[in-house]
Amino acid sequence: MDDRQRYDLATAALDPPFAVLDLAALHANAADLVRRAGGKPIRVASKSIRSRAVLERVLGMPGFHGVLAFTLPEALWLVSTGVRDIVVAYPTVDRQALARLAGDARAAREITVMVDSTDHLDFIESAVSEVANRQEIRICMDIDAGFVALGGRFRAGALRSPIREPEDAVDLATDLAKRPGLRLVGLMAYEAQIAGVGDDPPGSAAFAKAIRVMQGRSARELIVRRGRIVNAVRQICDLEFVNGGGTGSIEKTVREKAVTEVAAGSGFFHPRLFDFYRGFTGRPAALFALPVVRRPALDVVTVLGGGYPASGTPGANRLPQPYLPAGLTYSADEGAGEVQTPLLGQAAQDLRIGDRVWFRHAKAGEMCERFASLHLIEDDRVVEEVPTYRGEGKTFL
Repeated sequence: MDDRQRYDLATAALDPPFAVLDLAALHANAADLVRRAGGKPIRVASKSIRSRAVLERVLGMPGFHGVLAFTLPEALWLVSTGVRDIVVAYPTVDRQALARLAGDARAAREITVMVDSTDHLDFIESAVSEVANRQEIRICMDIDAGFVALGGRFRAGALRSPIREPEDAVDLATDLAKRPGLRLVGLMAYEAQIAGVGDDPPGSAAFAKAIRVMQGRSARELIVRRGRIVNAVRQICDLEFVNGGGTGSIEKTVREKAVTEVAAGSGFFHPRLFDFYRGFTGRPAALFALPVVRRPALDVVTVLGGGYPASGTPGANRLPQPYLPAGLTYSADEGAGEVQTPLLGQAAQDLRIGDRVWFRHAKAGEMCERFASLHLIEDDRVVEEVPTYRGEGKTFL
């Protein structure tokens, strides 16, 4: 029985649209992430999962420890449900959430917030200045891991932190050490140009080679610079962790002695954008089904919904992939529509009104913002339905 038959059989009693998670694929992907990490712990990026039940399932597997959250309100909520050791990966300017953090001993013990400037430190101190019985706030410093060449005329990597050199990090760490109630406990440096960019993209072989050359040079530069930064900051304070990498770079990042843990998120669901790496091959685990509601022509069907583009630079690669049955494509004139989506191809000839078309999202957790629950599939049956963040009434971003 192929995957399409399994999924159709497992969900025969459900009316689409709905989303599923193939547990065998999830576990296989998780095991491969652990293998690639070579014994270093993996911190789970919650933005790529966005289901508390699935997050807890993953954290219960060997090799995974701690959460990399995307907002402070999310982290506070997760701690209130029993999740521990959460690093908020992005700076926060949520005054109410900061005040809640400073006033809650358990949350302050389990949550670490991100900064990359003295402005962040000033903001945090201002937000918590009136909190009674204020708790110490744990701080992580974000380091720019981007690759810069040609005298600054070329850059690859996310535009994140202004902290790039050891002296930048030392200055901020020194300032932070003078502020009562704030404690630097970790460093983070996310090499997006390696971890989040596939080194085997479809199309131009020359472009693929250029990506690999850039990534090789970037990795060599970063291993030296990140090590120097970590060593410099350790002269000022004790660090509990140094976080780096992501799904696409785990086996490279763990080679650095300075890095104590790596992050991963997309690798669990293995969305479409992660098909284009030479170093690993994942199994699509998260999918959504849309029903065929029209047949405009012999080789055309129309499904309900589908306009779920991923974040990032707009383009065809940000659209969901019509996955099963294979061979369906979008109409160049309509693409993925808000309410209806025409799909073209010979495979459409065998589809009838009410049949399902299975899609993969371009990214991982963003799919969960469209659905209230995930139907967990084992073999050819649904074994559990679990809520997404949206299904629990949480819309953090």
